[in-house]
Formats: sequence, C-alpha cells, structure tokens
Amino acid sequence: MGAEDPADGIHDLPGITDRAFWEHLPGEVLRALSSRAEQLLSEPVPALMLSDYREFSQNGNRVRFEERYFKRRIMLTQLVLAECAEDDGRFTDRILDLLWAILEESTWCLPAHNGYIRDTAALPLPDVTRPVIDLFAAETAAIVGLTEYLLRPRLETVSSAGMSGRPVINDRIDAQIRDRILNPYLSFHFWWMGDGKQPMCNWTPWITQNILLALFTRRPGCFDEAALHRAFEQAGASVDYYLADYGADGCCNEGAFYYGHSGLSLFGCYDLMNRITGNARSFVWHQPLVRNIASYIVKMSVGNGRYFNYSDASPFAGRRSAKDYLFAEYTDNPAYMSFAAADFREQSLQEKLMADEENLYDHLLQLLHWREMEAFPESTMSPEDAWFESTGLMVARDGHWALAAKAGDNGDSHNHNDIGSVTLYLDGKPFLIDLGVETYTAKTFSNRRYEIWTMQSAYHNTVNFGIPGEDGRVFPGILQRDGRQAAAAQVVCRLSKEEASLSMEMSGAYGDPRVTSCHRTVTLKKGSKGMAGIVRLKDRIQTRDGVRGVLTWMTSEKPGPVRQESGMTVVPIGTLGELHVSGISKTAVEICPITDERLAQAWRGDCYRILLTMTGTEAEVSVFAADGCKEYADG
Repeated sequence: MGAEDPADGIHDLPGITDRAFWEHLPGEVLRALSSRAEQLLSEPVPALMLSDYREFSQNGNRVRFEERYFKRRIMLTQLVLAECAEDDGRFTDRILDLLWAILEESTWCLPAHNGYIRDTAALPLPDVTRPVIDLFAAETAAIVGLTEYLLRPRLETVSSAGMSGRPVINDRIDAQIRDRILNPYLSFHFWWMGDGKQPMCNWTPWITQNILLALFTRRPGCFDEAALHRAFEQAGASVDYYLADYGADGCCNEGAFYYGHSGLSLFGCYDLMNRITGNARSFVWHQPLVRNIASYIVKMSVGNGRYFNYSDASPFAGRRSAKDYLFAEYTDNPAYMSFAAADFREQSLQEKLMADEENLYDHLLQLLHWREMEAFPESTMSPEDAWFESTGLMVARDGHWALAAKAGDNGDSHNHNDIGSVTLYLDGKPFLIDLGVETYTAKTFSNRRYEIWTMQSAYHNTVNFGIPGEDGRVFPGILQRDGRQAAAAQVVCRLSKEEASLSMEMSGAYGDPRVTSCHRTVTLKKGSKGMAGIVRLKDRIQTRDGVRGVLTWMTSEKPGPVRQESGMTVVPIGTLGELHVSGISKTAVEICPITDERLAQAWRGDCYRILLTMTGTEAEVSVFAADGCKEYADG
C-alpha cells in the first residue's frame, strides 16, 4: 500500500502513548481535564429506556431521550481526554462502563431520525437488523472508534482474556462499527449520501466526516481493503453532491448557526481525507467554492458573539474553534484565522474546552492547536459587505450599524417564510431581530411546520396583509407561503462606498390574487455624520378587495409609547433608538412571551411585535439611534 492508499487509515492523531503531546499541554488545561473527569467518577450512567425512545412517536417530545443519550457520550469523551492527559488508569473503569453501555444500546439512531426514506414519519421502534445511519449513529461510531484509537494499548491490556488472549473490547468496537456503519453504508443508499436528484443539507458532510473517523481509525487489517476503498469513494461522492447544491458565493442557506455542521463539517471531511491519503486531496483548499464557504462566517458576525440569523438559526451561532482556525489557515484566509483566534481567546476556560461537545475529533483539534490560537495576532480588519446571490442575502455595515436584508425564496433548508425580512444591530445590540426557532419537536419537521408562529412571516420584519375588522383593526391574515415558488423577483443589490441597497418585488411570496404588488427597498446610507437616519426602508404595494398592508417589526427591546411628531409616527425601541414611519394609520404593539428554552437562550426576556397598518400604497421607515434622534430634530 502506498502513501495515498486510503486503506492505510489515520495515524497522526495523538493517542495516549504520545506523552510528548499530552504532558506539554498548558497546565490549566491539564488540571481542568482532570477536574471535570473526577466529577464524573460518581455520576451514574444515564439509563436509556424504551419508553423514552417511544415518546417521540407518541407525543413529539424528543428532549427526555436525547438528554440522556448525549450525556453518555459527553461523559465518555471527557473521561477519555482526562485519561489521555494523566495516563495513570484512574478513569479506566468509568470509561469501560460508559463504553460498554453505549455498545449495548439497541440503536445509535435518535428516535426523531428513525427512518429509511427522507421526510417520512419516524418509525416508533428501531429495527436492530437494519441499522439506520443518522447524524448521531455516525457520531457515536466516531466517538467509540476514536476512544479505541486513543486508548488502544490500555484497552488491549484490560480486555485481553481467555485462552485466545484477544482484546475483547477492541474487537467488539470494531465489530459494532462494521455492523452499524460499514455494512449499511455499503449496502443501502441513505438519502443524505446524495444522488444528484434531491438537495443535500448539513447531514451530508456531518455524517460523512464521522464515518471517515469511525472507519479509518481502525486497526490495520480490521476491515477488508476493498470495502474501505468503496467507503472512501462514497464519502468523496457524497461531498461532491453536497457542494453541487451549494451556491458559488459560499452562503450557507441554513444560516450561521448551522455553519458549524455544514461548512466546518465539510472542512472535517477534507481534513480527514488528507490525513487518510497523505495530503493527496490538498488541492481542495484552493477551490474557489471551498474558499468562499470559509469566508462566510466572518461576514455574518455582528459582534458580542452574535451573528445575523435566518431560518432555524439562532443569533448565537456558537464560539469559534480550532476547526475554524484550520479551515482559515488551509484556505489562506488570515482575516478568518484572526477572527477565530480572537474569539477563542475571549472564551472562558470551560468554553475553550467545549464542555458540551461530544465529538472527540473536535476536542483533539482544539487541544492540538490551542497554543497557536492563543498566540495568533489580532487583526484590525472589519467584515466586508456581502451580496450572497444564491440565497438573496445582503449584509452591509457602516460605523455603528450592521444590517442584513433577505430576498431569495421560501424553500431554504430549515426555511422560515421571511422574504423581505431585515435584521439590524446597533453597536452589536439587537435593534430589529429574527427570533430563530423553538425547541425541535415532531411538528417542526412535519407538514404542520408553518403552524408554528416563529416560522410565519407574521413574526418576521417584513410586509403582511389583512382586511379591516369591524373594530377597524387590521392584523396580518394574508401571510407568505412556503416553497421555492414563493420567491422574490426583480431583485437588485447595490454595494458601494456610499450606500448598500436591496430592492425586490415580493408579491409572489403570498400566492394571493388580492396582493398584486409588494415592492420593498432597504437602504443603508454610509458616511452620515453621527448616527442619524442612515437605515431606511420603503414599501410600495398594490392590493384589491380592501386588503391593507401591515408592516411587521420584531424587537427584543420593549417599544416605548408611540407618538406623532411632524407628521410622522415615532416608535421608540427601548433605549436604542426609534423608528420614524410615514404612510401608516394604525399602530399596535404585542408582547411575545418567550417561554421556550431554546428561544430563551437567545432572548433574555420577552420579545415584541409592532404592527403598523399602511394608510395607502406607500410607507417609509427611517431608523435612528438614540443619539441620532436629536441630530435629526436639530436638522
């Protein structure tokens, strides 16, 4: 076998015998690894009950089972890292308990993913004779496979028994990976593997990365060489299918929150392919599309750990890690390297150690490049304005302001009905927000998805429509529909030193003959003195049968009392600033209680919806910072 033969596998990750690596980690890291593991010595292995598994098919709840499932894997990962760091055996028994418990699980597939055909209802019980490879079956295989790789001599010594002297645990891990991953991977076509006929999503690189880890960290001769070659070829084909669906501009249509499992999992695939083949695939780092994907996340940052978000993405897209740093380095992107390293340095020690991350590969990369990220110089470069044509997303900045506006269509992966929506930050603080998504349930990915309020255009910063009721109030009743056919038209984006603007015709998003035209223009004026009125939105509509336009604005800051001033309607947005609106007749403000745990992680308290009913066919909104309102009044 040659240096480029994939059957040679991965050999360059630091196992427990690589004392030069483990003993020279920073002292605070070694102490923290040991301290975390010590706390787990007396913690029971979480029980996984069939009744918990069945709960998803019964009532849609996926939290109870998943909490216990992931806790097992996080515990194992933390104990393995501590054992590698110390190498004195005090965590070995606990590792064996967790490892054995995971190997004993009837399935590694989550209840919500238990199926063989895309977008069909999950089966209530797993079929142990036909393993499903989902996101976390593959990740579990990577975790137990890397555990065996890192602790191989320790496990061989502990588990060799009987006349044969065979390493029972090592052999069992290999057998489980063969039966649960390798055999089904080569004998059944799962949808995420790609076939050129249906769109791919983050499942493809995420699962592929973990399959490569599971298969190519095995002992020499463990699996048939021809089978490994077929698996490697399939992994490469799946990544190609995934990239074929990616826009040439590198925009992740699932949002910045999913970049960690889309762009960074793509990095993981290519990193592992190069480790397996002796860098025979290093040419990928120079491909324009791969470089554009690596440039995306920096452009989406608005500071304070927040990112422009859309679809199911949260404004908190996760902290940057060694994967970001290496992706930037390999694609010759020093601005991204600096961004990743600076974000790493700002984190607490526990954040740097990724306490809630179960994937051992991610932890190893973090430890391998810890000192590099600590030392990498800071950059004064600011994120660039961007037009992502593939998703219809404009991102622009000037001074204190950061603005995103979205055209595109309502057929994105993890889609929300949000054509025309804008998101606005002032000095890194949310001025106009995109809520994100609630905790996932069975309903989230069903044909009832758009019954969920956070998915609807009525709760995004866009235009909706309604008919006046008997009391004269107009609330949105004609909302955007979902699907690729619900798309913006006549889209024009202009980026210059003077201004950034995005204009579009949105009537196609509603699919209602009473809405004949809905044209929105979003503009960021640059170079204005002070902070006065540099963000403006203009809407022009044409409707029939008494339908009125309703501008919808979502905020996390509590709107103040609405007032009339010089013929304008003024809506204060907390202490941040004001909306100055012309062309409206009625205003309503609603509280949107934030009771869901996932939303509460993004928004510290209730959010608000502002409804502005248009008087006629035109309305215009100017946004002012609090410090800019006086400048505007003074003329």
